[in-house]
Formats: sequence, C-alpha cells, structure tokens
Amino acid sequence: MAVAGTPGLGPLAGVRVVELAGIGPGPFAGMLLADLGADVVRVDRPNGSGLAINPEYDVTNRNKRSVLVDLKAEDGPARVLDLAERADILIEGYRPGVAERLGVGPEACHAHNPRLVYGRMTGWGQEGPLAPRAGHDIAYIALTGALGMIGEADAPPAVPVNLVGDYAGGSLYLVVGVLAALHHARATGAGQVVDAAIVDGAAHLTSMIHGMLAAGGWQDRRGANLLDGGCPFYGTYETADGQYMAVGALEQQFYEEFVDLLGIGEQAPARRDVTRWGELRALVAARFKTRTRDEWTTVFEGSDACVAPVLSLREAPAHPHLAARGTFTDHGGITQPAPAPRFSVTRTEVRGGPAQPGADTADVARDWQIPRLLEDGDR
Repeated sequence: MAVAGTPGLGPLAGVRVVELAGIGPGPFAGMLLADLGADVVRVDRPNGSGLAINPEYDVTNRNKRSVLVDLKAEDGPARVLDLAERADILIEGYRPGVAERLGVGPEACHAHNPRLVYGRMTGWGQEGPLAPRAGHDIAYIALTGALGMIGEADAPPAVPVNLVGDYAGGSLYLVVGVLAALHHARATGAGQVVDAAIVDGAAHLTSMIHGMLAAGGWQDRRGANLLDGGCPFYGTYETADGQYMAVGALEQQFYEEFVDLLGIGEQAPARRDVTRWGELRALVAARFKTRTRDEWTTVFEGSDACVAPVLSLREAPAHPHLAARGTFTDHGGITQPAPAPRFSVTRTEVRGGPAQPGADTADVARDWQIPRLLEDGDR
C-alpha cells in the first residue's frame, strides 16, 4: 500500500498537477486526478480557502499534498511559477483575469513551461456577458434549462444539491478536458488552455433531452415526461413508514414484473395510455403505502423489476451490493466514496486523508526540486 501523502500508482502515476486552492468543482477535479494516481500539489492560501469545514474532514483534498503560498506576497507568484514549470497540469478556479493579475495566468505559466495544460474552472466561462459576475451551482444550471426539468409539475424546481452543476457539469468536464489536452501536449509538445465552464458542461449534459425535444418526444415542462417523474413507472413512492422506494420499470418486461410483484397486475391500466397515467400513479402510490420500505425491498429483491429503496447517505455504505463492491471505504475515521472508476491493472486507492494546509511543503520542495518553497521559514 502506498504511503499517505505520496504520489499514487494508478493510471495517472507520474503526472504532476498543481491545484490553486479554491472551493467546489476545482478541488473535486483535483481529487479525481489524485485518486487516479496523479501527484496533486494543492497551493493553499495562508488564510484558508473559505470553505466552512474543518480541513481534516474535507475529503475532496484526499490523496493530495499541500504547500502554503501567499500569492499576494512579493515572491508568491514566483513560487507558483516554479511549480508550474515542473507540472503537467495546472487547475485554477478564479474569476476571469484574477490569475493574470496575480501573475500566474496562462501566459506567465507557458513562458516557463510551454507543455503545460492550464485548466480554468468557472461557472460562466472565460468570456461572455456574465463572465465577470459571481455565481453558484444553482444559477448556472438554472440558465441552461437543467434545473427547470427537475421536480414536480406543480411545485418549484427541486434543487439537486450541487451535483449537476459543480461536479457533473464542472469538475468532470474539467478533468476530461485537461486529460485530453495532456494527450495532445504529449503528442505535440504544445500545452494549451482548457476553458471549463459549468454552464457549458451542464448544457452538454442535456444533449439527449434536446434530441427528444426536437423529435417531439419531450414536453418542455417538468413532471410531464418519461424521465422527469411524469411517468408513473419511473419515480418515487412513499411507503408505510414514511420512507421511499424508487421505480424505474421503463421496458415492458421490467414493467410486467414490477406490477406483478407490486400486486396490481390485474388492476393496472395500460401503461401506454398516457391519459390514464394519473390513475396508474394513484394505484401504485396506494399499494406502496401498505408496506414499509424494508418490506418492499424484500419483495423486489432479486427481481428485474428495477425497484430500489431510497437510502440516506449514512445508510448507503451498508447496502449489501455496495458493501460487496467496496463502493465506499473508511479512511482516517471518515466513511467516503472509494475512487472511481476501477482499473484492471493500475489499481487506485485512498492513499492519504485530506491534505492539511502547508503540511507537505518540505516533501514537495524535495520531490519537485523547488528549494524556493522552503525559503523564509519553511512555509
């Protein structure tokens, strides 16, 4: 097993990444790269990142190493440029123009390392009328149409935590982008800038729905379609104990098994008759209310009815399937998702807990051969 705080042995072993500390999608992208084996050095600020959580519990900083650099100090930018000179990838999440004003923008970094992939993570992107404005996940997905699709027809749009915007539309697209650019840099010797905007990624995620909309197979309103809760055999239902079951019996053979096990096979109206979906929903809802979530879980266990219990964050790790796969792991007393995806040869693991600000300065200075990091008091 690798020693905590050291580069990993996953598929990105040997790749060096500089992460300029921020909150939200940038750190998550850095965690994913670190989980895959990259040596991710997080450049923390002396006064912290602004995230209201004890750094010891911020698992998005696992598998990383941290150095402290005050970018507003006279020698701060030079320290970051030293790191950039030895890195393959740099990621930052400032508003457009901030990195340039701090002296660590793409032009300055590429002057030291022309092969560097410079990843920029923002909500609005590097250009456009809203580029200089502040924002958060909910606003980004609101403008792209993604938020408007989520929730019941007669209720306000449901807020999907920050998973759709920050992480799916932001972090994952940044990681895909910098790895694609790294492939290009290694083939050509030329680095480039990757502009990963959450609005672009979140919009891209709706590609299939736009196709369905154009084909007349999707209504431009929530709670009226096959995949947005409008369909009675694709949604959630309350059980007798106030818990919920999730139903996804879309295909005919799965639906037939679903209504049979639910005990409404003889009563259910034709599934294709949209005019009777309200009647079918009421029938399904009433039936689910007759038993507890655990009882229904037992009923559907081992079937192809595509029904599952809705579990909480604390319940999920104990589910037999997730436990058997090791989908969650415990490290340093924190239960957390294990690295994903999985590889048959270059296996990944949680090598170390959340990087503590500045704790790895000496090791990084040695491994990356940057003695300047240790000047003025071993920062």
